[in-house]
Amino acid sequence: MIKSLYIRVVLTFLLSVIAGSVTAYALAVWLYDEKLNENSQVLLMNFGQDIVRLYETMSADKADTYISGMKQLDSYHIRIYDGTGLVQSYGSLDGPLPASVTVEQVSQVRHGGIVQVNIGGVAPALLGLPLRTDEGTRAMFVEPRTPPSAAFAKQWVLTFLTYFLVTGSLLILIASIFLVRPINKLTRATKRIASGDFDVRLNIKQTGELGTLARSFEDMTHDLQQLEQMRREFVANVSHEVQSPLTSISGYALALKQANVAEQDRDRYIEIIITEAKRMSNMTDGLLKLSQLESQTQQLRMTAFQLDEQIRRVIVAIQPQWSVRHIHFDMDLEETGITGDYDLLHQVWTNIIGNSIKFSKDGGLIAVRMKRDAQNVTVCISDQGIGILPEDQKRIFERFFKADRSHSRKQEGSGMGLAIAKQIVALHQGSISVESVPGQGTTLTVALPLTLRAE
Repeated sequence: MIKSLYIRVVLTFLLSVIAGSVTAYALAVWLYDEKLNENSQVLLMNFGQDIVRLYETMSADKADTYISGMKQLDSYHIRIYDGTGLVQSYGSLDGPLPASVTVEQVSQVRHGGIVQVNIGGVAPALLGLPLRTDEGTRAMFVEPRTPPSAAFAKQWVLTFLTYFLVTGSLLILIASIFLVRPINKLTRATKRIASGDFDVRLNIKQTGELGTLARSFEDMTHDLQQLEQMRREFVANVSHEVQSPLTSISGYALALKQANVAEQDRDRYIEIIITEAKRMSNMTDGLLKLSQLESQTQQLRMTAFQLDEQIRRVIVAIQPQWSVRHIHFDMDLEETGITGDYDLLHQVWTNIIGNSIKFSKDGGLIAVRMKRDAQNVTVCISDQGIGILPEDQKRIFERFFKADRSHSRKQEGSGMGLAIAKQIVALHQGSISVESVPGQGTTLTVALPLTLRAE
């Protein structure tokens, strides 16, 4: 088994050229075989009849003398048999041995018959004609030798094929180098990626299939580079989010071991430990939930319900969060029926409205608007909070990302609420987007189909 692609390509081209040349040559011989035979027989018959006419118009001695000096004897061999069996031979015997003539063939020709023998293929034929002379009827057999033109043609064809194969092979070798070079680049780039180096540039400018493959490979490399960056950020974020509550739990647990801790401090330490443990639990639950949503192992439990009623229930359920800060709601909810997973969509509104409350100013206003058409419903949730910087708006749906880092540290949450909301909306074949002006507020827009479309 040949493993080198370069050698396989070269051998494939060479074998193809050789097989094609041999096939073409054999096909040409097969197609023109009959015509060559027919042409050879016509020339042979014409030449034999010319010899017969010579003996008819001249004496036998003069005709013998004339024939012995003919230039056509370079291409033909003549044998003349008399009644006694003696034979006169004219012409060169160079090349293959002359065809054998039987006694029966001689007798048949002397009695006025014509003998024509095909040797086969494109080989010469043997022609026997009666030759009437003053001394009686003789048997003349004419045999063409290999014509100089045919020999030249064969030699030319063989020479052409030789030069063709040599030149074609060299061109194939050169072409194969250019063909295999991009593949070798891809191979080296693959090894670099396997070793963890994603900064790969192929610089392949071809426009064919290899060019398309190279550009797809570079796109894949770019995606892998982004995934690697996201993985590192994810590990760093998880480490940071876990380290903070663990440090608090460890510190206050050590404080509890002291014997002289006041009862009031002890209760406070225990409350902090419980809070931090709950924070870690919420974070791990969020990670598990997000993992299930991203891997699409979460099965949608489809039911029909009123979306406007669901949003009202969410706002009522989280009333303790907004009433204590004197935040008001302005709702314009059109009565809308929808088919979806009730619990998952409930979590979407809880996460989004909870974020709006968290980052709103005390006494602020949150507007909830809903519009529908024949196929879709759009829900817009706007607050008058701190807003989001333009460079952060592209990242707010990433896990652990917190747009206002200084403020978020004062708030509960792991930074996964919007990431979970986005995945749930995507499972419902919808979309979610953000518009925000720093210092003026943020608007999150969720668009959902009224009924899921079959994929």
